[in-house]
Amino acid sequence: MLQTPSAFVPLMAAQAHADPIAFVFRSGKLLVREDDLTLPDARMGLPLHGLQPEQFHPVGLWQERYCCTTWVDAGLEAQAGYAFVPLRSLFGSLDEPLLGLASRAAQLAEWARTHRYCGHCASPMQLASGERAFKCPACGMIAYPRISPAMMVLIKKGDQILLARHVISPTGRFSALAGFLEAGESIEEAIHREVMEEVGLRVTNLQYFGSQSWPFPHSLMIAFTAEYAGGEITPDASEIAEARWFGPHDVQPEAPPGVSISNLLVNAHWPKAI
Repeated sequence: MLQTPSAFVPLMAAQAHADPIAFVFRSGKLLVREDDLTLPDARMGLPLHGLQPEQFHPVGLWQERYCCTTWVDAGLEAQAGYAFVPLRSLFGSLDEPLLGLASRAAQLAEWARTHRYCGHCASPMQLASGERAFKCPACGMIAYPRISPAMMVLIKKGDQILLARHVISPTGRFSALAGFLEAGESIEEAIHREVMEEVGLRVTNLQYFGSQSWPFPHSLMIAFTAEYAGGEITPDASEIAEARWFGPHDVQPEAPPGVSISNLLVNAHWPKAI
């Protein structure tokens, strides 16, 4: 599953390191070598792209190496032998620990890109000391990395589970229902609201399954199971392309990416024929 590797230590302050693990993002795409999809060497690949250490933000320490990240303007072209590749395209290609670090780095780079100026008075922001935050030197407003909580729920009805294809899904695969929390909502309230809005069903007996950071661009997926309590499947056409029950004798549809909590959730509860 996509997650920060064990033994990772987050850092708030930059460190000097001869060979850091450096993540460079352009419009959500990661800079890698074209031949083997590895990260650019900090001593060669980064200077080749005109990048200097002071442009990077600290991410943390992993295996005694300093990890850092930055973003570049959309107009910067990758040099010969390098390419900017969507992070999703690296699922299964980049080693899982590095993929987990890249997930964290991508969110920090996007936070830095979108908080160059104060949202209140438009003054240039400065990194705060002692915490992961930008602080406006003029009005004092503080901006922390954005995290957008989203619920995910797998509904069970006897020996069946409900899966749906979301209209905006980049893959078109079946998965559990999901949706973002609204201001003032609990996760449980969001589940009941989203299930009713998306497929017209009532649910009960919510059970926590797990959570996962998801860097597209800064989500926190919080997964549950629930029991069917009533209603007929009525998809909201603006959000759901198709929704239906799957039982033990149905062919399991193509699974969500193996790095996603949706994959774990579905596989953990796929109906088994007796």
